[in-house]
Amino acid sequence: MIEIDGSFGEGGGQIVRTAVALSAVTGDPVRITRIRVGRSKPGLSPQHVTAILALAKVTNAKTEGVKPRSPEITFQPGEIRGGRYEIDIGTAGSITLLMQCLLPALVRADSPTTLTVRGGTDVKWSPTIDYLSHVALFAFAEFGVKSHLSCARRGYYPRGGGVATMEVVPGDLKRADIQAFEPGLVEGVSHSSNLPEHVAQRQSEAAVEVLEGSGFVAKIRCETEMVPSTGSGITLWSGRKGASALGERGLRAEKVGAFAAEDMVAELRSKAAVDRHLADQLVPFLALAGGSYTAPEVSRHASTNIWTVTRFLDVEISAEVGEVATFWADL
Repeated sequence: MIEIDGSFGEGGGQIVRTAVALSAVTGDPVRITRIRVGRSKPGLSPQHVTAILALAKVTNAKTEGVKPRSPEITFQPGEIRGGRYEIDIGTAGSITLLMQCLLPALVRADSPTTLTVRGGTDVKWSPTIDYLSHVALFAFAEFGVKSHLSCARRGYYPRGGGVATMEVVPGDLKRADIQAFEPGLVEGVSHSSNLPEHVAQRQSEAAVEVLEGSGFVAKIRCETEMVPSTGSGITLWSGRKGASALGERGLRAEKVGAFAAEDMVAELRSKAAVDRHLADQLVPFLALAGGSYTAPEVSRHASTNIWTVTRFLDVEISAEVGEVATFWADL
């Protein structure tokens, strides 16, 4: 059984999600200890529990200790089975983080999978649903991941209630050497729910002003809904780079749009091939298939993910920092 110290590196929920995902892919059982020991509420959060149990369902795994606030778990995977699955995280737990946890296993399933998840689509500390769809899955496809994501309803903090469906066709992964490209059109979506329609419009207009003032062409659509939860946000993307910002009580819509656009400009001006957040999300596929890419930096999340995947796979992943950070793995 592989032993993982959950306090290593960044020491958050990502190390848990990556460890159980690689356990499912390799078939190696894992014990994870000292889970989130440095957090104000240590141990597993309810959304971590849901993700692990969802993966256990897909892989017919045996588990121990998978409950809220647990500091230690074991995960013993079985056969990865495709099919139709419906998961309810509850409240505004991140749909995208759960999907990313299951995706490496679903690529190795015995048949196609349709995964419908209820929870939060646009919440703090996780990729937005539009980022996952337009940036992350776009990049994962270069490694051979065949998937499609649709969002039926958005869910914001704290109520959640969002619904998204990911379809995955299993298949062999392939090496990908991702190259930088000249930034083209910046696309995006500015959205709101249970708020005046001008909120999404003001977010969009502020983002366009920043982007065009920096020399980029932008096309941002506005989306307003009346769904169970109240909130707003904006996601921008161009190729393998993206940025987002979420509305908050007391924060003007113009500030939300400008924040996202300023982050996007910084990413586009970098000579790296992917953005700083995508860099760590690509690590599991880099380890499984080999390849290379550049990013603005080697974040603690990326370093932690590299350490975690190399506990399961006999692969050396290099991350060297120069004008940009270069990640590569040769199988």
